[in-house]
Amino acid sequence: MIKTKPRRRPMAEINVVPYIDVTLVLLIIFMVTAPLLQSGVDVSLPQAAAEPVVTEETPPVVVTVAEDGAFYLNLDQERVPVSLPSLLVKVAAVLRHKPEIQVLVAGDEHVPYGRVVQVMAALKQAGVGKVGLLTRPDFQ
Repeated sequence: MIKTKPRRRPMAEINVVPYIDVTLVLLIIFMVTAPLLQSGVDVSLPQAAAEPVVTEETPPVVVTVAEDGAFYLNLDQERVPVSLPSLLVKVAAVLRHKPEIQVLVAGDEHVPYGRVVQVMAALKQAGVGKVGLLTRPDFQ
């Protein structure tokens, strides 16, 4: 008598374990490389004449960074010197009463870029969704 092996029935399920392994490896690779993609690249930006900003009937809040690095807040045609923490508090208070108001930053061209970034970070903490940058018109 010849012994025969019992016939194996074909498996009707898909083995997903290798797919899960590949997915986890790709997830780890993307998690490691994503912070590296945040770095900037040096570029020379073209100069162009910008269109004037159309304001509504309410005047915008303008934060000015002077040449000496001091901060000023323009509210109701009044220019008030402020520190960075008080700027955050005052802009947040204005936004509570008028959430649709425009917020603009005017920085002197000789101010270090870091000072303007500090203002923009403070405005973000205050809850400002969009910040506009004021520029001088380019007459050619």
